[in-house]
Amino acid sequence: MAHVPPRSRGTLRAQADRSYVSRAIILPVQKYMYTESIGGIVLLIATVVALGWANSPWREEYHHILEIHLHIDVTLFAVDLSIEEWINDGLMALFFFVIGLEIKREVLYGQLSTLRSAALPAIAAIGGMVVPASIYLLLNLEGEGMRGWGIPMATDIAFALGVLALLGRRIPMELRVFMLGLAVVDDLGAIAVIAVAYTETIDFGQLGMTAGLIAAMILANRLGLRQPVVTAALAFLIWVAVLKSGVHATVAGVLIAGLTPARSMVSREEFANESEALLAEYRTAMAAGDHERADAILGEVEEISQATEAPLERLERLIHPWSSYVILPLFALANAGIEFSQGSFSQAISSSVTIGVFAGLLLGKLVGITLFPFVASRLGIVELPRGISWLHVTGVALVGGIGFTVAIFVTGLAFDDHVIVDNAKMGILAASLVAGLVGYGVLRLAARSASSSD
Repeated sequence: MAHVPPRSRGTLRAQADRSYVSRAIILPVQKYMYTESIGGIVLLIATVVALGWANSPWREEYHHILEIHLHIDVTLFAVDLSIEEWINDGLMALFFFVIGLEIKREVLYGQLSTLRSAALPAIAAIGGMVVPASIYLLLNLEGEGMRGWGIPMATDIAFALGVLALLGRRIPMELRVFMLGLAVVDDLGAIAVIAVAYTETIDFGQLGMTAGLIAAMILANRLGLRQPVVTAALAFLIWVAVLKSGVHATVAGVLIAGLTPARSMVSREEFANESEALLAEYRTAMAAGDHERADAILGEVEEISQATEAPLERLERLIHPWSSYVILPLFALANAGIEFSQGSFSQAISSSVTIGVFAGLLLGKLVGITLFPFVASRLGIVELPRGISWLHVTGVALVGGIGFTVAIFVTGLAFDDHVIVDNAKMGILAASLVAGLVGYGVLRLAARSASSSD
């Protein structure tokens, strides 16, 4: 189901009234861009391209491009990273920034805003993290493979919601809300794991610099300095400081999201009153032929109109499409390129890392996401929303085993050995494929059962 944000939809409609190109091309494209399944399809295409490229005669060029270094020197900070590192440490910080915005919105206004509404998805998400990690550890109790326990904890929200979107209206809206709430808590857990478990050495001087920059951003927000240039400059400096501190740079994205104001500077009521007065002034200025004054009034209207949208809402609305259609596909292109051979397959199948990741994502998610809420419901802590059956929950649990993006990301943090990394990635790809197909089938069955019982 396409859901273009109201502000974007209004802007597009205004443009469509005056432009054939906007009406015939841009508006339909925007509607498709906000269709949940499309983002997953683009990500899937990028994955297939990466796999094809890495197993083609041009595989050397694939690795060479990723190893090219780009250097940025900004006054106090210099950053020298390969293209792969710019994607994983830089662009993925933007991805986690969007996740952070979504988490903050859900905690303040959405699915996680009350204990009653948050309980079911939170308990399901906790089960969906604890059980997969436990299964992985049981299969990797010693050796280097033990570090990968965080890999099967993650759910890929783009693919998961994409599977639900393929079923259209056959899936109750309450199930989508449950899936989204589960994914938000799951993302929060993944961020905590990245920040705590995969941080090895810490530069406290850079952490102090980070704290100072965070204080500067808080002060700027309090003073009403919300200009994009100020915010972007402070955000970039925070990212560099976190990168150099030893904490993974993507944590900076979450920190900045947490600092992003969730309230607008002008309320809708204030806008209605002020714009009405300004419109009257505008008519007077136009009648008097005072075009300079009329233009100034239009500038005021434009400013207070923009001020009715909270920075959190505006940034999520503007960056989310870039995250779905640029950042995640680039991440897949840079990280999903596994070289397949008879030797690599046999090695992966016999690897406890591959088995642990596969079992953790497929079996662990299934057991954790269904068992924890089931026990909680029997204890009277939670109850299933109307229209959702336990078969629906089972389908969501299976779809939750699609771990792709964040799971691959955590793999890169957990291991340095390329053989182990590839083994883990094979486990992720195999589990995600099976989880997606079986989960889709179970959800179709649940939809059919629900319609027949009606």
